[in-house]
Amino acid sequence: MNLLDAHVVRRDGAVLDIGCGAGNMIHHLARYGRVQGIEVDARPVAMARARGYDVRQGDATRRIPFDDASFDLVTALDVIEHVDDDAAMLREAYRVARPRGILAVSTPAFQSLWSYNDEINGHKRRYAPRELCARIEGAGWRVRRLTFGFFLVFPLSAPLILLRNRLGAKKELRSHHLSQDEYQVEMEPVSPLVNTLLRAVGRVEAALISRVDLPMGTSLMVIGEKP
Repeated sequence: MNLLDAHVVRRDGAVLDIGCGAGNMIHHLARYGRVQGIEVDARPVAMARARGYDVRQGDATRRIPFDDASFDLVTALDVIEHVDDDAAMLREAYRVARPRGILAVSTPAFQSLWSYNDEINGHKRRYAPRELCARIEGAGWRVRRLTFGFFLVFPLSAPLILLRNRLGAKKELRSHHLSQDEYQVEMEPVSPLVNTLLRAVGRVEAALISRVDLPMGTSLMVIGEKP
């Protein structure tokens, strides 16, 4: 949110969260105005609606079910790496944004850091900075800012991922099978101590990102603007 605060002027605007899942980011985005979401999977849509969020089911790579120039802020947070046609999604985001509207994208960085978590979460790709900017600008947006995320843990996490990939380390997917109505985001287990550390690192990075662009990390964040 620190990154968005510097670029989103309005606090009473219309906000669209693309690929919103069960709505976990909607209450954070509400600081910028009234939030609506779109999600392709019916299971998290049902969960989001049960939580009282305004979420529609639809495929944002085809047609977002909103009129042209409807939103002051459009977000795609850890979404474009999941879709086959990321360019189409970014063009649709552009269509529904108002002139001077803001786009916020976050996504995993560097294909060389592909790992087990990418596989179990159905990622199609990871992005290099130049590639991501080209995708966003190709859809009509003007890139205002690009920064990495997870910079402080990068010196530890990146070599570990590369070593595991080199050794061909594999893990079996969980044997638990979800029913048609269940929905769960799969991640490798992380100890409570590591979670606590990551939360602390996240707070420090959030403060840094509000001031400077981080030069390296395992994720990318871009702020775009519709001319």
